Amino acid sequence: MEDDGRGTDTRTDEHGQIVKKPVMASKDLRFFDLPEAELLQDGHPRRGMSVVAALSEWLVHTNRRLNGAWTQRYERGIPATDLEPVEPDGTTGTLVHFRPSDSLPSLGVPVEGQLKRLAMMWPHLEVRVDDRSNTAVS
Repeated sequence: MEDDGRGTDTRTDEHGQIVKKPVMASKDLRFFDLPEAELLQDGHPRRGMSVVAALSEWLVHTNRRLNGAWTQRYERGIPATDLEPVEPDGTTGTLVHFRPSDSLPSLGVPVEGQLKRLAMMWPHLEVRVDDRSNTAVS
């Protein structure tokens, strides 16, 4: 998942350390467990990125803002690395790579019709299928 927004809120704390909003490791209380949570295009309620992180074997969140760029790895929703600086490239936004947990039920490989339906629901969504199911990706 990638966007070209402003990036996740990242600041310098009172000790001079870079910290970012903990969106991947804490419930997004704006949406989580709220009966009136906004419904997404697929009809499911919005829950926040922490749910994706918690249901992933690993997740890597790269954050680009005007004042710098950083990345952090999570394993099963828990930060596995500190916030690490990456080379700024002049862009802003958020990039998330993840591997869903093997404990989740398999939905199978999406067929062409399912991908076309997704593309119509979210016209700015880019879908890439990586069928290296037995290959370790980091």
